[in-house]
Amino acid sequence: MTARKPNLSYRDAGVDIDAGNRLVERIRASVSRTNRPEVLGGLGGFGGLFELDVTRYRKPVLVGATDGVGTKLKLALQTNIHTGIGVDLVAMCVNDIIVQGAEPLFFLDYYATGKLDVDTAATVIKSIATGCELAGAALIGGETAEMPGLYHDDDYDLAGFCVGVVERDRLLDGAQIRSGDVLIGLASSGPHSNGYSLIRRVIADNGSDLNQECGERALVEQLMEPTRIYVRSMLTLLTQIPVHGIAHITGGGLTENLPRILPEGLTARVDTNTWSKPAVFQWIQQTGGIADSEMLLTFNCGVGMILVVAEELVDATLALLSQQGEQAWRLGDITTGDSGVEFTR
Repeated sequence: MTARKPNLSYRDAGVDIDAGNRLVERIRASVSRTNRPEVLGGLGGFGGLFELDVTRYRKPVLVGATDGVGTKLKLALQTNIHTGIGVDLVAMCVNDIIVQGAEPLFFLDYYATGKLDVDTAATVIKSIATGCELAGAALIGGETAEMPGLYHDDDYDLAGFCVGVVERDRLLDGAQIRSGDVLIGLASSGPHSNGYSLIRRVIADNGSDLNQECGERALVEQLMEPTRIYVRSMLTLLTQIPVHGIAHITGGGLTENLPRILPEGLTARVDTNTWSKPAVFQWIQQTGGIADSEMLLTFNCGVGMILVVAEELVDATLALLSQQGEQAWRLGDITTGDSGVEFTR
């Protein structure tokens, strides 16, 4: 019979509670900067507290979203670039909320790893706080889980959870979309956080140098560019323009996301000549030998969000978006049909 080691501890099993405590202290100031007046308490509670001011709303509807970053994390680990990955996490959630007309209120994160590297974790969570500041959402809590045996060494995974609010009569569900409406495209900042399993396959199959020039920037810089957060520009726009629908171009690309907001009997016609694919997407397609249809199904191809507005409001919409710092253009229109989305040239 093997003698047991006396005084076996959690640290002996691979979990360092002290490291977790150090992490909390490292991120405290960054998290505090995301606070809104509705936040009660601070870090360390069993749950985050947010006091919704119901006097501001007649019939408030809460909108929730959850997402992760996907295999873009593998590139973050490979390149040791973690400074924007938390923005990706926030963006994937808050961009889903804003398309329904909701203002993001608060956010929670989940960080899981095999062995807690305080420096890496602090960098990631500080970037989550940056994303929350960009979206106007309070980071009211989170969880850091050290799970040796489930994750390898310094590998980590992320998940995010966001709650927003919108007036019931201002909820965007696409029901107002009509034939003759116009599609407005908003530029993405790159692949955002979608399609990275295919991107990594292209890199591996071709032995690609991530530091090579791609357009005017290094390939790695473009691949690790954080997802654009559209919340503030959309909230401003929605106070002035009666937008009929918004689609976040996330997993499934343009092909699958536009039909999600269309009423039955309508088709979105996207004119692919209205924009040029950014250099990073051209590189992915040419290096990987990927068909146009597969690109449109997998990536945003340079279009991160699409608005649907009435024809007579196109110019006003484009002007307001430009004032908000968005690159936007007329992308196509809505017509009758049941094909969901059609791509024209």
